Amino acid sequence: MNIQSFRPEHSEGLVKRLFGCIDGRDWAGLSEFLHDEAIYERPGYEPFVGKPAILDFYLTKRIISLGQHCVERVLSDGANIACWGSFSGVAKNGRNLSMRFADVYRIREGRIDLRRTFFDSPAI
Repeated sequence: MNIQSFRPEHSEGLVKRLFGCIDGRDWAGLSEFLHDEAIYERPGYEPFVGKPAILDFYLTKRIISLGQHCVERVLSDGANIACWGSFSGVAKNGRNLSMRFADVYRIREGRIDLRRTFFDSPAI
């Protein structure tokens, strides 16, 4: 699927490919999913506004050294997507991480222009 040709039936593939880029530390690939004016909201941080700010979060601020998302379910009504699952990984300080998450996305012009992440435990 080409991100430019996004359709609602592609929601599950989009989410799984997005997490594939994040888990694989493929920041150039992640960039392709983001609208230039994207906003990323997650617990413990002020919103990251714009593609450069989001990529900077992953490159310099994210406390996770490595990890893997396991997406359990994806729902979509077209311009909005919700998903949930689990994450396990290791923080940069060596601490093991394991938690459940939920994400909500808004799609504009075939790309993510809003992402909100929720965790079942204190912010990572």
